[in-house]
Amino acid sequence: MQIFDPTIFPILAADGLTNGAVYALLALALVLVFAVTRVIFIPQGEFVVFGTLTLASLQLGRTPGTLWLVLVLLVIAAAMEAFSLARAGQLRRGLVTLGAAALLGTGLWAITGWLAPLQAPLWVQVVLTLGLVAPLGPLLYRVVYQPLQNATVLVLLIASVALHLLLTGLALVFFGPEGSRTPPFFEGNLSLGQITLSWQSLLVIAVSALLMFGLYLFFERTMPGKALRATAVNRLGARLVGISPSSAGTLTFTLAALIGALGGVLIGPSVAVTYDSGFLIGLKGFVGAIIGGLVSYPLAAAGAILVGLIESFASFSLSAWKEVIVFTLILPVLLWRSMTTRHIPEDEE
Repeated sequence: MQIFDPTIFPILAADGLTNGAVYALLALALVLVFAVTRVIFIPQGEFVVFGTLTLASLQLGRTPGTLWLVLVLLVIAAAMEAFSLARAGQLRRGLVTLGAAALLGTGLWAITGWLAPLQAPLWVQVVLTLGLVAPLGPLLYRVVYQPLQNATVLVLLIASVALHLLLTGLALVFFGPEGSRTPPFFEGNLSLGQITLSWQSLLVIAVSALLMFGLYLFFERTMPGKALRATAVNRLGARLVGISPSSAGTLTFTLAALIGALGGVLIGPSVAVTYDSGFLIGLKGFVGAIIGGLVSYPLAAAGAILVGLIESFASFSLSAWKEVIVFTLILPVLLWRSMTTRHIPEDEE
């Protein structure tokens, strides 16, 4: 155990805010997914891993394995959708769906195959990374969760655990066991008195804050955002006024995948990410989501930033216990929630 030096406080606080900003994004995604679809989305951290490692593969001039995962899921999802439409007597729409999936898959394969060996500028690689990882969200929802949309929360949780294990194994196959970092977007530091912050850390905090503000505007000012809010408040009522649960779920998982991929791109320069890093990263976002009761976005974000700060200070003074300290936060919060929340049977929601 190290003696705390007050002069190190600003450095640890800045590091904690940087990590906490990424955890806050994951916490918001977890709250959104649970509120709209009742899915406790354990694989949220895998989107972060795929975001970092996909960008790292592009940096090396390699075609990332993420492309093949997207193409396989696209084929399966298109086949499932076409079959459902054919059973409903809409064979023509089913064929159109298959054709659109074929065009989309071909275009994505051609663009990735062209850009990957070129080692394009960093911003182009980031856009391509987001374009490869973000579709995983709606595709996984269509293949895994949409057929289970009327299942209990326990069944959905079991499906999430299975999906987490599958994605972790695929990440090992695609990217190997070695950890990878991505290059920082900005070099250098900013000195403010005794505080020295890297431009990369400031970028992470600024982008996370802008994304949170963008999500606020999305939910408050746009019809799709209001539809998601309505579905989160009352799924049956939203369905009665014409909001499709499947469309809401698709949009929700798209946002979750995009947030995770962006988090992976932001955290990549500061953390060596391996194929199995997603569980711990996602779990820290989950602690923040639990602090928010899986319903409050502001509390979830604040809780996740608190997790980042506690992790940073614990890593300095109690490095061997930092994970224990962070995850122990769940226990008093769960106890408090269980004592203050009115429990409603699932079939009465």
